[in-house]
Amino acid sequence: MATTIRRAVIPAAGLGSRLLPLTKATPKEMLPVGDKPVIEHTVRELVASGITDITIVVSGGKGLIQDHFRPNPALVAQLRADGKAAYADAVEEVGELSRLGHITYLDQHGPYGNGTPVLNAARNFGDEPMLVLWPDDVFVAEVPRAQQLIRAYEATSCPVLALMPMDPADSQRYGVPVVREDLDEGLLRITGLVEKPKPQDAPSGYAAIGGYVITPGIVDELREQTKRWYEHRTGEIYLTDAINAYAGSRAVYGQVIQGRWYDTGNPLAYLTAQFAAALADPEYGPPLRRLAAELDHPADGR
Repeated sequence: MATTIRRAVIPAAGLGSRLLPLTKATPKEMLPVGDKPVIEHTVRELVASGITDITIVVSGGKGLIQDHFRPNPALVAQLRADGKAAYADAVEEVGELSRLGHITYLDQHGPYGNGTPVLNAARNFGDEPMLVLWPDDVFVAEVPRAQQLIRAYEATSCPVLALMPMDPADSQRYGVPVVREDLDEGLLRITGLVEKPKPQDAPSGYAAIGGYVITPGIVDELREQTKRWYEHRTGEIYLTDAINAYAGSRAVYGQVIQGRWYDTGNPLAYLTAQFAAALADPEYGPPLRRLAAELDHPADGR
């Protein structure tokens, strides 16, 4: 029987280079999508999926993340004294996320690459499996993406990657899984990932997106990668490389996620996520739709 997944890692040490100068002073994880910073969407997803220990791996200049989730009783009390109960409740709820998810923060140390924060956090997790979610993804789904991944792990007791169908023309933007077997209900046995293949070379019609269940065997592969890095000081430590090495001889699965994925890692993707969130809001959506229609069809015909 699979061990219950209680822990999750959110790597949040990146520079946000593709969003400069917007991210010069504001961490990319704190840019708003709707009425919440993007990382709050990830934390809420984890808490809603039963995760009770969240480690956010940070670097210098990310203090705003901690400030956002830190409870602020003085502000809550002031808002209540001013008769602003709704604002007080909202501030209090964000602080409560820190308690429900038992959020802790860890400074990143080691070689560059998205595998390093996972390895940093894993030192505190023993032999437990963990979820890894990026802080610049937003999923809109009836069943949270994290919960879908947990269910796949409980069915297989193996590492799991989040997958979504892709347009073949977009294959050079993603890691594309090599599918060995379709087990129905979106669960696929995979034997590896091909990074950013040309459309004619893509091994399947799926893209690996932000979301993983990582087991101790994957962590061991990250340790081996890091050991080699310190011997040769070349390259970066990538989580997908560790998964590929593991999948060469052991079972790895992909779960096709039911829902809508919004990446916020580049300007167009960020604006798309922001636009979609605004249109979905019951209060703001209708006037914004009217504005969009007016801009598309000005009254003067221009």
